Amino acid sequence: MNLNQVTVPSLDLTKSIPFYEKLGLKLIVKALPHYARFECPNGNSTFSLHQTDKLPTGDGIHVYFECDNLDKHVQNLLEKGIKFEELPNDKRWLWREARLKDLDGNSIILFYGGENRLNPPWRI
Repeated sequence: MNLNQVTVPSLDLTKSIPFYEKLGLKLIVKALPHYARFECPNGNSTFSLHQTDKLPTGDGIHVYFECDNLDKHVQNLLEKGIKFEELPNDKRWLWREARLKDLDGNSIILFYGGENRLNPPWRI
């Protein structure tokens, strides 16, 4: 089994599409107003948005995108005007992460896990 794509809700795809393009995703399907799909710059996974009238409540959705050069990528995004809630920092689970929210409040975590992504010292 391989993860193909993750889909998150959005109230307005015309506003959300440029946000995700700024993050570095490539738009490959634009079926407005209901759906958009992006290709990730590395690997074979895709990411999509679907239009909704109401966003989920509670802790919400968290989407992780791995970046080989996290600090440089975040700096480039800051220069493009992307606002972060948390700049790159080392986590106790041995990943380096930066956190932001998309326009609909979904949590986006840009991270670098390296060897610890799949093989942390506590792996079973």
